[in-house]
Amino acid sequence: MIVVTGATGSIGRALIERLRGHDVLAVVRRPADDLDYDHAIADFDEPATIGRLLSPGDRLFLNSSLWPGFVRAHRAVIDLAARAGVAQVVAVSVRDATPGAKLGGGMHGEVDAHLRASGVPWSILQPSGFMQNLPRDVRDGHFYGSYGPKEVNYIDARDIAEVAAALLTRPVGPDADHVLTGPESLSHAEIAGEISAALGRPVRYVDLPVPEMAAHLERQGIPQPHAADLAELMASTGDGRWASTTSAVEDLTGRPPRPLAAFLRDHKADFPR
Repeated sequence: MIVVTGATGSIGRALIERLRGHDVLAVVRRPADDLDYDHAIADFDEPATIGRLLSPGDRLFLNSSLWPGFVRAHRAVIDLAARAGVAQVVAVSVRDATPGAKLGGGMHGEVDAHLRASGVPWSILQPSGFMQNLPRDVRDGHFYGSYGPKEVNYIDARDIAEVAAALLTRPVGPDADHVLTGPESLSHAEIAGEISAALGRPVRYVDLPVPEMAAHLERQGIPQPHAADLAELMASTGDGRWASTTSAVEDLTGRPPRPLAAFLRDHKADFPR
C-alpha cells in the first residue's frame, strides 16, 4: 500500500490523482466531503495515529506544511515507519535544506538528516519555490519581495507530484536526493511580466530592502522574528543560488517540467481580481 500524508495539499491532491489504480491510503487531519478515495484520519501532532496506518512493505509519502512541531513530529513518524518495516519513504523537503538554515530550510534539513540515518530506504525531493504560492503574493496589482534582479526558479507542484508517483510505483531504487526545478529561471520582474500577460492586466513586482520587506510582512500578519527571517531568506535565494536548473523531473517522469506560462494558463482563476 502507498500511504500519502498531506493528502489535501497542493502536492498531495495531485499525487493522489496520479496514483489512481494503485492501492493508496490518503492521510487527512479531518473529514472532507470532496475526498473520493480511501482515506484515514490521523494527525502529525499525534504521530502514533500515522504509525498505526503503516505495515511492512508499505511505501510512505511524507509531507506536510510547516509548524513549530514539524521536526519532532516528522522524526517520530520516520521512526514509526522504520519500526513498521516500510519499504520506502519519499519525503518532500526544500532546495538547499540543511540543519541550522533559516525557517523551513533548517526544519527540513533536520528531518532529512534523520531520515538518511533511519535505515529506511529513502528518496528526498528538494524542490525550488512553488508556482502555486504566486497567486497569494499578488495583491492590488503588485507583489513584493527582496529577491533583487537575479533569476529564481519556481516549479509547479504537479511536477513534484509526478516525480513522487514515479518513485512510489516503481521498484525501490537507491537512496537519493532529487533537486527538482522548473524548466526556466526568471527574475521577479520577468515573472510579473508573465503574470501580467496571462491575466490581461498589469502586475508589478516591487523589490524592497530586507528591513522594509520585513516590516511589510509584519503588516501582513507574520510575526517577528519570522518576518525578518523570511525577508532575509528571499534575499539569499535571490543571489543567484536558485537560478540553476536540473533535469531531475524529466529524468524521473519521462517528460519536461511545466513552464510558468503553462501554470498561469491553468491557474488564472486563482489570482485575485
